[in-house]
Amino acid sequence: YAGPELSEAIAEFSGLYPEVKISVQSGTHEELYQGLVAGKIDLALNDQRRAFSADYVNLELKNAECLIELSERSALSSKEKLEVSDLAKLSCIIVSSREQRDTETEYYRNILGFANDFLFAETQEEARLMVIGNRGFLPVEAVGKLPEVSGAIKRVPLYRKNRRVTRKYCLFWPEERTGYYIEEFAEMLRKRLS
Repeated sequence: YAGPELSEAIAEFSGLYPEVKISVQSGTHEELYQGLVAGKIDLALNDQRRAFSADYVNLELKNAECLIELSERSALSSKEKLEVSDLAKLSCIIVSSREQRDTETEYYRNILGFANDFLFAETQEEARLMVIGNRGFLPVEAVGKLPEVSGAIKRVPLYRKNRRVTRKYCLFWPEERTGYYIEEFAEMLRKRLS
């Protein structure tokens, strides 16, 4: 997640603690997880894909509601809500690096329940152009303030068995590295996302 709330929290933290150097690293869920395990990163902001570990602080920030982005030309774009089963005949567009495609496909199929064909995009912008071209749907989460999208894209809430689909977003850091600065930053970000 790299929305405006993250930038605002970094700016506030840097203003209060200019002596602390912040380095931001983007990566896939797996890359960030491996960075934590290897001690290469201090703090990860990610969706929860594994069971919580007692070796880490697992600070839940937001239970983000899932939405589906569809072309306005799609027959499904006029619905007030969509069930996962409504999307069965459409391709699911996933933003993923080539190296992570199998991992992401497994997650979307086995955890989120999409039994679809999958199309891949390298960036969110590329994925949205695929949506506008009516090539499939793009799952997104309302973690913070969602960016505006083209009028050619409609966002529809996603449900499974009449229950809203959500994904848990958390900050993770090793328990042994807990300290004032990490806790302070975590609280700044939590306030912005809640």
